[in-house]
Amino acid sequence: MKQERFKTYTKDHCWQYDIRLNNFEEDLKLSGLDINTVKNLKCSDFTFQHEEKSSVYSEVKSFIERHEWLGKMSLYPTHIFTARYNGILAGVVIMDMPNSFSKMLGEDTRKIERLISRGACISWSPKNLASSLLSFAIRWMVKNTQYRLFVAYSDTEAKELGTIYQACNFYYLGKKSGATFQYKIENGKWVSDRYFRSRSVYKRLALKDGIIWKDEWQKGDRVLFDLMPKDIADRIKELSKNYMNSCEKRRINPKHKYAYVLSHNKYDTKRLRSIFLANNKIYPYPKERGN
Repeated sequence: MKQERFKTYTKDHCWQYDIRLNNFEEDLKLSGLDINTVKNLKCSDFTFQHEEKSSVYSEVKSFIERHEWLGKMSLYPTHIFTARYNGILAGVVIMDMPNSFSKMLGEDTRKIERLISRGACISWSPKNLASSLLSFAIRWMVKNTQYRLFVAYSDTEAKELGTIYQACNFYYLGKKSGATFQYKIENGKWVSDRYFRSRSVYKRLALKDGIIWKDEWQKGDRVLFDLMPKDIADRIKELSKNYMNSCEKRRINPKHKYAYVLSHNKYDTKRLRSIFLANNKIYPYPKERGN
């Protein structure tokens, strides 16, 4: 598993850049492009767009599995953004429900907060494609949705610093975030505690326990415990907790945390950023890789 390989990963650059180096020759061959073409590519040669999850999920999932260090899709993707060159998928940014809602912009933060959960670019893309696509994604979200706060994490295990977030002028909130433990499930993958609270896990455990699952107990990826009889809701939560506690677990290092605030006009952006700065301590950008 990718996570296991960090025990012996000693290179100076981050893991995702290593993926880029290793994939280059095969990516170039699969694209049908030549080396001179890709050397001269600019971000303006790419088409940025928001795409419906239902139409691109499979394509994006394969892309993330190949090009992103975690190698798997996030649990609750809500918005998918792509960069394409002549139709070839070259970059992906995925917005998600936060792992837990914050109060970084006060009591109503949960209404306007999204998590940047995944992001990757193909190996032959220009190096600033990732930051350009991320900026496009944030601007699209602000124009077309109610979301104004965008949170991201950089994993120290992967020797990530958050270079893209720094390039986009995110606020840096320090290296003290993320889950404390990961858990090893049956297929050998390491997951966070959030996995055990996913709809698919709740539903699977309930059915295995003889509970007949009702469609009205779910809405999309959400489980609506308030619509269940209390004894059933309590039982399903207990099954989930017992399942998590039965798994092997390991302690993981805290992650770098970044945040970006943007609204639909300069006045409201200034207002929200003032609130953010009053509520949160901002740190200098990290410059040294490693744990």
